[in-house]
Amino acid sequence: MTTVATGTTGPAATPAGRGVGPLLRAWRERRRVSQLELALRADSSARHISFIETGRSRPSEEMVLRLAEHLDVPVRERNALLVAAGYAPHYRETPLDDPALDTLRAGMERLIQGYEPYPALVVDAMYNVLAANRGIALLLDGVPESLLAPPLNAMRLTLHPQGLAPRIRNLPEWRGHLLAQMERQIALYRSTPLRELYEEVAAYPVPRSASGGEPAEPVPYFALPMQIEHEGRTLSFISSISTFNTPMDVTVAELAIETLLPADPATVKYLRSLSG
Repeated sequence: MTTVATGTTGPAATPAGRGVGPLLRAWRERRRVSQLELALRADSSARHISFIETGRSRPSEEMVLRLAEHLDVPVRERNALLVAAGYAPHYRETPLDDPALDTLRAGMERLIQGYEPYPALVVDAMYNVLAANRGIALLLDGVPESLLAPPLNAMRLTLHPQGLAPRIRNLPEWRGHLLAQMERQIALYRSTPLRELYEEVAAYPVPRSASGGEPAEPVPYFALPMQIEHEGRTLSFISSISTFNTPMDVTVAELAIETLLPADPATVKYLRSLSG
């Protein structure tokens, strides 16, 4: 399983004690955008951008949000930029169990159920599983209760030697893909909890039984599949991740819906036979 990232336990806010100028410069450099290019995007001037980054000019709240938008800064970090500039956070962080999000939760439940018999789940920024359908339950059959106790974590379930790892036939490739994904997120969010999770799962021993086998028949996959054993069969899945467009809440911005779509006809046939 893969996933993306959230919640109050999600990526930490940008470190305190730094002015908004250096933080904006760091985001601009991370996005590999020049001061002139950012100025053109934000309808400003390179001189003004330079003054903001060096602390010679204090940007307005609207300017901070505009620059953050053009730099594709995550919603949580936009709040951190506003606080660093001396303004109140702009985006709310509503607990997922808040009644205000009842409609959202119900919609996500309907969505992942609609993917059945294919596995689908909802995760937060720390890869904690917030909802899952019966397809996920199928894959987790036989996993020890200790790994299924809340909070259920997709990375631990996938890479733990007592979890799914022994069943994943291409574990070296899939493990490398997941760890690289986490590394990219850590570089983006600079989250201490996410770093600790990465160090934990990266240290898991690789089961000898999952040294990386070949599929029974070569298939021209268009993306890296997860090839997993289930009751004597090899099922192949391609992971697809969806997030919310232009979210106005930190919690919602950090939710991700992951679906595991069949990567070959045999997997389609087997899953449909179970649902039928």
